[in-house]
Amino acid sequence: MMASWLKLTPTARGLITLYTSTLLSGMWSMLLPSIPMMAVYFGITPGTAAQTITALAFGRLAGMPISGVVLDRLGTRAALIAGPALAFVMALLAALMPWFSIILLLVFIIGIAESVWVIAREVAGIDLARPDQRGRVLSGFHGINYMGLALGPLIGGVLAETTGFRGAFVAYAACAAISVLLGFTVENSRTAHNFQTSAVVSGWNVTAWRQRLGALRDLFYRIEPHLRTTYVVLVFATFTSFMHRVTTQSILPLFATTQLGLSPREVGLLFTISGISAFLMILPAGFVIDKIGRKWATVPSTGIPALTFLLIPFAGNFFQLALLLFCLGIANGLSLGSLATSTFDVVPINARGRLQAARRTVAEIGGAGAPLVGGVLADTFNPGVPFLAYAPLMILSAVLLALIGRETLKR
Repeated sequence: MMASWLKLTPTARGLITLYTSTLLSGMWSMLLPSIPMMAVYFGITPGTAAQTITALAFGRLAGMPISGVVLDRLGTRAALIAGPALAFVMALLAALMPWFSIILLLVFIIGIAESVWVIAREVAGIDLARPDQRGRVLSGFHGINYMGLALGPLIGGVLAETTGFRGAFVAYAACAAISVLLGFTVENSRTAHNFQTSAVVSGWNVTAWRQRLGALRDLFYRIEPHLRTTYVVLVFATFTSFMHRVTTQSILPLFATTQLGLSPREVGLLFTISGISAFLMILPAGFVIDKIGRKWATVPSTGIPALTFLLIPFAGNFFQLALLLFCLGIANGLSLGSLATSTFDVVPINARGRLQAARRTVAEIGGAGAPLVGGVLADTFNPGVPFLAYAPLMILSAVLLALIGRETLKR
């Protein structure tokens, strides 16, 4: 086994390590089938229980600026060790907590750890790949991540029915611990040679926020003028992509349980079906992104979810919902790999960590706000309403990508 490993090229060894870490990071989805169970255990409404995903999303939002600075100053290895290490500690604590409010706080910190973890993987992968391989490498990352997201709910559903929701936190902690060890083996990526320390501003007053925004504006103007509008469109597309993914993760279990009467195992199987379809898109999506065009992946990845969101509230049984989740998985397989690849085409190398983090920060606002508002809509009306409410924004995203965004594939 060791001899075979040593025969691999450094690029192959690096990608296998990063893909393994990516698979393990997606295992946080083991928590999804436990959301209705936490509502019963803690005596709270289903919409309140769904705020577990809101806490995770807000944590990702808070962690994005941190991740960009860490990557541009220290490189990827520090992020690939610190991120999962923090997630490991917080997940173990969450498994022991008797108060839902404290669990929300711990999940928030797990979200911060996830932000540092995810951007580091992308940058490390880009450093290993040639420009004409970016689409396939990043598509592989997101496909493997969705395989983790697919296996997680299936395992989490079994754990929820046998050990309760706390077993899912312990299992996720074990995955994070393995990723810490993997982080030590990753080649540290090159950092930005002209990193401006002025971009790092302390404090939370108005002046500090103005300085932060000014630093971000300076980074934005490093993008070539004819590509700046495309960057903005990609940011909005990522915003709607996160919005539909997190809404599916947080509200769909409530819809499936309360409206269709599905069990935790069946809910977990739904997410597994979605994850498998995303995983199956690794090779096709990479080929489309690298050989045909970035927009041939980005536009369908936002248009398909809009259609499925319009249909989900009218699903009447497990099989109809499974078909819609399968279509969502295909869109997810096309989405973040193509959006991330297009963004790497646009941003300069000396600001890639911070500009990617800025894109993901805006996206995490959608990821944080969608389940927050969706939980209110679910409690006020029913869990099908959030899907109808968010569909128009996803349609707008597809239109902007098709008509305004530039094709960034260099032939």
